[in-house]
Amino acid sequence: MKKTKRDFLSLYVDGAARGNPGPAGVGIILEDEDRQVVGNIDKFIGNATNNVAEYTALITGMEEARRLGAKAISINTDSELLAKQLSGEYKVKNPVLKGLHEKARKALVHFDKVIVNNIPREQNKGADKLANKAIDAAMPPKSGRSFVLK
Repeated sequence: MKKTKRDFLSLYVDGAARGNPGPAGVGIILEDEDRQVVGNIDKFIGNATNNVAEYTALITGMEEARRLGAKAISINTDSELLAKQLSGEYKVKNPVLKGLHEKARKALVHFDKVIVNNIPREQNKGADKLANKAIDAAMPPKSGRSFVLK
């Protein structure tokens, strides 16, 4: 079978929550081997913790990579917790995260090769921007307040 540029995708994933828990969103950027963006996802996920948002971003990104036909992926995250729980360096103790961790591990088996990079936040600005865009779009617009001054 002929190799395509989408056989290997780089995923930049980020989750954001305003409050812990609070309104949360995920942002994902998918790039092909030539670093061309082949997908952007911003999605509001309701009230969640930041770590739930990080896992949700990862799972959503892997589902999209699989849909696009990727056989190998590079996961780029600024979440130390996510990266170290995926590697097994950190245990997953939170019951909610355990379920998400298990779902992520099951999604990983669909790829022949998976690389996890724990990158600095500055290198993940695009995914962060998408996660916050999703929250902004779901939140009611802020309006001014009226009050009696005198």
